[in-house]
Amino acid sequence: MFCEMKRVIITTLLLFLVSVIGMAQRADVPVILTAGQSNADGRVPVAELPDYVHYDYCQWSYGSGDYLKATGKFKPFSPTVARKDLGDRWGFDAIVYYLLEQQWKRPFYVIKQTMGGTAIDTTCTQSTNGWFWSVDAKEKSLLNAFCKQIDDCLEQLPANYDIKCLLWHQGEGDMTAANRYHNNLQAVIAHIRQHLVKVTGRKEYASLPVICGTFAKGSRQGSPIVAEALYQLEREDQHFHVVDASDLSLQSDKLHFDARGAEELGKRVFDKIKALYTL
Repeated sequence: MFCEMKRVIITTLLLFLVSVIGMAQRADVPVILTAGQSNADGRVPVAELPDYVHYDYCQWSYGSGDYLKATGKFKPFSPTVARKDLGDRWGFDAIVYYLLEQQWKRPFYVIKQTMGGTAIDTTCTQSTNGWFWSVDAKEKSLLNAFCKQIDDCLEQLPANYDIKCLLWHQGEGDMTAANRYHNNLQAVIAHIRQHLVKVTGRKEYASLPVICGTFAKGSRQGSPIVAEALYQLEREDQHFHVVDASDLSLQSDKLHFDARGAEELGKRVFDKIKALYTL
C-alpha cells in the first residue's frame, strides 16, 4: 500500500510539473506599441529619471523617421532619443515600461516610432522635416514607417507574442488643423488596427486598445479642439481610452512635460493598462 501511495504521489507531482511547464510555455509574450511626437519621444534629461527606475526585462525597437530608421531588431531598453543634439532623454512611456516590468517580471517588447513636432494633417507645413502621421505623405509617412517597423519586428518576436495596446501622444503639431484632428486620428488608428489584422491574421487586433494622453493646461500648443477630439473618439470607440494630463507640470518651454509631469503621466497610463488587463 505504501508503494502504491508513493507511486500516486509521484505521478501527481509529475503531472503538476508538466502542467506548470505547459502553462509557462503557452503564456503570451506582451508587446506594447508606442507612437507620437515629442512628449512620446521623450524630452526629460535622463539625469532626471527617478532613482527607483531600472530595467531588466524590457526589449525595444525604436525608430524616428529619418533621424533613426528602425531595423526591426530589439535591444535592452534604455531611455534615449534619436536626435543626438538633445542627448539621452526620457518620456512618460519609460515609467510605463518600468511599472510593467514590476508587474510582469518577465520579458516583454516595445515597438516605438516617434518624432517631435510632427503632425497628421499634411497641410501643417511646420511638421518636422516634412514627415507626417498620414499615409498620404508617402515616403515621408511616419505611419508607413511604423507599420513597416512592426512588420520587421514581428519576424523577431516569439510565436506566442500578444500586442496589448498602442500608447499614443500627439496632437500639438496639428494645432493649425485642429478641426480635422478627430477624423485624422480616427484614420490613423483604423489604419494601424487594419494593418495588424492583415499581417498577423488575428481579428482581435481590429479592436486593439489605444491609450492616449491629453495635454497640460499650460501647454502653448495644447489645442482644446484637439483635446476634445480625443474625448469624442473615446465616446465613439470603446477601445479608445483617454488619460487626463491637464494638471501635469511642464518644463520652462511650456510644451514638454517635466520630470514630475512625465512620471505622473506614466503612472496614469499604467493604471489604465492595468484596468484593461489582468496583469
